[in-house]
Amino acid sequence: MFPQLIAGPIVRYHDVDMQLSAREHKKEVFSEGIDRFIYGLAKKVLLSNAFAQIADGVFGHATGELTFLLAWFGAAAYTLQIYYDFSGYSDMAIGLGKMFGFQFLENFNYPYISRSVTEFWRRWHMSLSTWFRDYVYIPLGGNRCSAGRHICNLLVVWGLTGFWHGANFTFLAWGLYFGALLIVEKYALARVLDRLPRILTHTYALFFIVIGWVLFRSDTLSYAMDYLRVMFTPSTAVDPLAVEYFMRFWPYLLFGVVLCAPLYRRIAKSKAYEVLSYPLLAVLLVLCVMSLLTNSYNPFIYFRF
Repeated sequence: MFPQLIAGPIVRYHDVDMQLSAREHKKEVFSEGIDRFIYGLAKKVLLSNAFAQIADGVFGHATGELTFLLAWFGAAAYTLQIYYDFSGYSDMAIGLGKMFGFQFLENFNYPYISRSVTEFWRRWHMSLSTWFRDYVYIPLGGNRCSAGRHICNLLVVWGLTGFWHGANFTFLAWGLYFGALLIVEKYALARVLDRLPRILTHTYALFFIVIGWVLFRSDTLSYAMDYLRVMFTPSTAVDPLAVEYFMRFWPYLLFGVVLCAPLYRRIAKSKAYEVLSYPLLAVLLVLCVMSLLTNSYNPFIYFRF
């Protein structure tokens, strides 16, 4: 089943065992698969690839050439790039699955609307999180043990999650970073976050998520530390390169930020969408083909893991 094998969603046998021998091929489901595939393709080609131009440009600089504003702009661009890349591929795989009669589980559920890091990992790459939960975390004892053992279990799981993405210390640091945040939330911040206004908890979650993506994107741990040092060295200077990136890509940034929220899901339920969906899909497909013909090869991020 090639669509999901390279980058997910991770499909386990018990999720599709009955479907392997008894699938229903319906015109309506095939049509849904086409819709889902085109939306996923648009996420990758029209949005993620645009954000990649910003992120690759910024992270391609030596940290000594970066400014406070440019560093944050590059980190934010990569935050959007990786979401639309990963979720776009999952949408395409789920859509192709529907065309073959398979119903795959969802893999992303608007992770950037999260109010905590714990909630983020319930929404981000859900098939990976549940895989590690079922095959590593629970066999280690899960949370049905002492606090010390529970903390150890979490660190083991998240250390392995980091190395699952690659044998690089940046990935290990990324995994342990999120493991540490989850531990702090579990044992110290959970009740505090529940009482705070949504805007504060959402800002808190996004702040630490963006910091984590800097670790993930950097080629070396020393580069990541230097990059973060620039991000935490405030400056009021206006970087002309950051302004240039914003002026070139502001429509993509606007759509990228808006579509991180479940706006599309609400629109899709409206009667107007039933009329406009086919013209919209046709336009998106044409734009994707035009973009693919005019731009260089830009594979999915997840193909490297």
